[in-house]
Amino acid sequence: MKTKATINPATNQATPFTVSGSGRGKHGGLPLKTFAVLALALISGAAAAESAITVTSFGGTYGTSQIEAMHKPFSAASGVKVLSEDYNGGLAEIRAQVSTGNVKWDVVDVETAEAIRGCDEGLFERVEAASLPKGSDGKPASEDFFEGAIMDCAVRNISWSNIVAFDSKRFKSDVPKTLADFFDLKKFPGKRGLKKEPNVNLEWALMADGVPPEQVYAVLGTPEGLQRAFRKLDTIKGSIVWWQAGAQAPQLLADGEVAMTSAYHGRIFNAVRNEKQSFVPVWDGQIQVSDQFAIVKGSKNLAAAKEFLKFATGTKPLADQAKYVAYAPGRRSSIPEVDSSVRFWLPNAGHPGRVLVSNAEWWADHADEINQKFAVWLAK
Repeated sequence: MKTKATINPATNQATPFTVSGSGRGKHGGLPLKTFAVLALALISGAAAAESAITVTSFGGTYGTSQIEAMHKPFSAASGVKVLSEDYNGGLAEIRAQVSTGNVKWDVVDVETAEAIRGCDEGLFERVEAASLPKGSDGKPASEDFFEGAIMDCAVRNISWSNIVAFDSKRFKSDVPKTLADFFDLKKFPGKRGLKKEPNVNLEWALMADGVPPEQVYAVLGTPEGLQRAFRKLDTIKGSIVWWQAGAQAPQLLADGEVAMTSAYHGRIFNAVRNEKQSFVPVWDGQIQVSDQFAIVKGSKNLAAAKEFLKFATGTKPLADQAKYVAYAPGRRSSIPEVDSSVRFWLPNAGHPGRVLVSNAEWWADHADEINQKFAVWLAK
């Protein structure tokens, strides 16, 4: 493996890291048998007394990765059955359950912005950071998790990226390499796929217009900067094919409806590895987003939910999840455990080009206002 990276603790940006040894079959020096014993020790008597919990996430390959790497091993270790449910994200359903006292979900997978807003609204239980297990190398959780991964009410499981992708069959001699190429209809003619929402699109518009990643949110927070982003989107507006569900993006490429599209990088990974599609990721301008596990306030199976959260965010389950989807684990100790054929696809694997970590707090503060202005722009 030649390209490896980790998140810089100071900046939360991708920086190179060194992997020594394959790490397979071991967990930082702990034999598998020992690791399993430690995992079993995590399950408290109170949690084992609860027969089932419901864990709600986003389904698809991502959901499968959690079922195989987390749900099944947790059930085997604890005797607690994990019921899997899917949702489309957001806080509406969680808010309804908590406000009515009819809490059906115990653990939910949420993006960072929802984790922050849900915590502020009292929708989630507080996380006892000190209770999280050490990494397989013995480092405390506070040192093993990447910067910002342990939140007041949630714990990061993975990071993923919004990227641009194209089909190599479409472009032969000269291929898109940068975010600017996505906006260049003259050099690379054809339709563009974009998700029908403002986040990512506005950040990309500014970066393609020359704004450095570290200045994007400061610029976007001004009326002039927001207009600048919309003006850049105007340059391709007539060529945009909007998509709303993650599966639509690779399908648009496969059907030849677009020349390039935004996409969740895991969807492109799956299309290449499992469907043998000739898709190519453009990593320049990638926007990284994290997902967290949070426990719904009022969970009727609180003890088991807490044990699941600790188990699922341990070194091995996080590493095993990458067997099914190429998302970056939230812990440093998990990275060496990820198969080398998958590590290239991790968003923090040292790819060339600019990297922007989505500012969840900024979006939590501005989402309502920006959504309204985006709707007005769409209607023009």
